[in-house]
Amino acid sequence: MNKMDNLTDKQNQLLFWGCFAALAATSFGFIVRTQVIGDWGVEFGLSETEKGEIFGVGLWPFCISIILFSLIVDRIGYGLSMIIAFGLHVVSAIVTILADGYWMLYIGTFILALGNGTVEAAINPVVATIYPKEKTKWLNILHAGWPAGLVLGGILAILMGPETSWKWKVALVLIPVIIYGFVLWGRKFPVQERVKAGVSYKDMLSEAGALGFFLILYIILLEINRVAGLSPLVEGELFSLPHISLTLLLVAVTVAYYLYTESYGRPLFIILLLIMVPLATTELGTDSWITELMVPFLGDNAGWVVVYTALIMMILRFYAGPIVHRISPLGLLALSSAIALVGLIILSSATGFMIFIAATIYGLGKTFFWPTMLGVAGERFPKGGALTLNAITGVGMLAAGVFGAAFLGNIQDKQIDSDLLALNPAVHAKAMGDEKSSIFGDYKPIDQQKMGSLSASDKSVISNIQTNAKQGALSTVAVFPAIMLLSYLGMMMYFRSIGGYRPIHLNQEEISEDSVDSVGEEE
Repeated sequence: MNKMDNLTDKQNQLLFWGCFAALAATSFGFIVRTQVIGDWGVEFGLSETEKGEIFGVGLWPFCISIILFSLIVDRIGYGLSMIIAFGLHVVSAIVTILADGYWMLYIGTFILALGNGTVEAAINPVVATIYPKEKTKWLNILHAGWPAGLVLGGILAILMGPETSWKWKVALVLIPVIIYGFVLWGRKFPVQERVKAGVSYKDMLSEAGALGFFLILYIILLEINRVAGLSPLVEGELFSLPHISLTLLLVAVTVAYYLYTESYGRPLFIILLLIMVPLATTELGTDSWITELMVPFLGDNAGWVVVYTALIMMILRFYAGPIVHRISPLGLLALSSAIALVGLIILSSATGFMIFIAATIYGLGKTFFWPTMLGVAGERFPKGGALTLNAITGVGMLAAGVFGAAFLGNIQDKQIDSDLLALNPAVHAKAMGDEKSSIFGDYKPIDQQKMGSLSASDKSVISNIQTNAKQGALSTVAVFPAIMLLSYLGMMMYFRSIGGYRPIHLNQEEISEDSVDSVGEEE
């Protein structure tokens, strides 16, 4: 693809909508997994935690590709990045359709996540460059593509009905992949804002700094540790990785990063990265499970909850500009956190029609989280270019993948185990499977094969306990938007003390001055 210093308004619009279509394609794979995970559980005998791990691997590898491509995307070009993403999406669909058990599902979903990360590594900096003075507004509109894919993919999967093989539902992902490949083929892309302004590659790395890089690498190693079958990290000290080679790798790479950049990272940027952990768990971690959580109450109609909340997100994100103009990005994030907190609390105990009322509140709350965080990163750290912008998304996907989805599944497995043992030890002995491990420690899940031989009364006992466990998981996750609310209020107070929140715009005069002071005052 050719790089252009200036594109016409029409070229910008076509490029924007091509990026929009690509993002919609990534959420197709997400929503389809939420609709077929129950089928996978029955066919392949998966535990609740194993389901959560498959949800998780659809998220955390995203960080590997989005960070990797953020480091090289300005050199290899956005067009080549999108070609690679297209190939990964096609291979993922084929591997998943041919799956014969947990590990093929895991690998197919892993490849899908790599493709999704490659897409966002390109489209986020492209849109931020096209609209440098309205980043939060246009990144919100761009990320309306995510719920748009959830709505369309969810409706198609639901309308195919429970009698349709899950393989056909997985194949739905190929439809939007082919569409975005066609729309973006041959498109010309702009020179990224950082490159055009003359910010050096070293200065870009300095914005994220060694602490930001450490956080990203550490969470990746958590999941590598689990996949390798090593001891759960959370049972030991924070830095006591069971495998010494992983410890040495973590330390060596972080030290090398610091020696090259001489930067620990911008303090506010590190805070934004940390906030992405509860944010991603609140949004994507809950979305991964919400269909399964609502099955006891809505049966085959449970999938409509995700579609409904996604429709709310899609519509509202188109109107983010006027809202941000009135209350500022941080004000919007604080308000969203409060609304999401209320929605999750109500959703954790709602039944019947109240589920949709609670889902509406939750949908309103989560709408602006992700793209507004991207907007804040883009507006406050433009010297970081693609890296700082995409690191926000990368850490969010890592957190949701490694912690969020698996955490919700693990909560359920452990509560089911303890409640069933206390209520009916005889059924517990007949239904529980062998002990398994996760990053949250050892647990005992229900054995799906043993369930088939239980009596109707025994199954009823287990079903009631499972229902309570699913709603209990939602009440637990409500603590995360509470943490976010306090964090955003604290940042608002900080900016008020220094004269208010203001976007930073790059220009040649700024770049010619001293480079980034990574640990000093914010600009």
